[in-house]
Amino acid sequence: MNPNVKIIREETLSDNWYRLKKYSFDYRRPDGAWERQEREAYDRGNGATILLYNSQHQTVVLTRQFRLPTYVNGNSSGLLIEACAGLLDHDNPEECIRRETEEETGYKVQSVKKVFEAYMSPGSVTEILYFFVAEYTHDMKVSEGGGEATEQENIEVLEVSLAEALQMVANGEIKDAKTIMLLQYAQIHKLLGFPTPEGPDRHGAATNRPLCA
Repeated sequence: MNPNVKIIREETLSDNWYRLKKYSFDYRRPDGAWERQEREAYDRGNGATILLYNSQHQTVVLTRQFRLPTYVNGNSSGLLIEACAGLLDHDNPEECIRRETEEETGYKVQSVKKVFEAYMSPGSVTEILYFFVAEYTHDMKVSEGGGEATEQENIEVLEVSLAEALQMVANGEIKDAKTIMLLQYAQIHKLLGFPTPEGPDRHGAATNRPLCA
């Protein structure tokens, strides 16, 4: 543990959906002086996310669903295009992402590869997110996906070319951080060759289509 940090008090402010805590702690500055600080931290557990890609068709599988926090902060529809993701619960990251992939996208992938992990909002949220990629083929599809009905997810599954997805990042259609990170990983590591963002269609937006069974 860091000898320059002393936790003085831990207070639970909310334990409803997830857990919000307030911490009082002493922090030793570089000049050696100690100062008292207070911070709040939101603990929702850790999670995993994955980019499914198809080398033959040069496509990736993404999802679209309503996200309330974005709706109350400028996203007029509340809909967000994302890579498949979920909380670990009691699983390890690989078990989690296999489960979430099948639930959300309907694909039962054969193998997954962890590429990195990251704190997504370290100033206020404790979560570490584990990032994976996996190749898919259409014969791996075992259901329509869409998420668990009991969790009220209502997920739409999308299949787009990597070039389209990168253009959607460029024009602001994709604003989800984990998804941008995975798409850029795919581009940098040439998972699908050498994709380049495509131009907008006649309506001024990159095209995307629902995934067919």
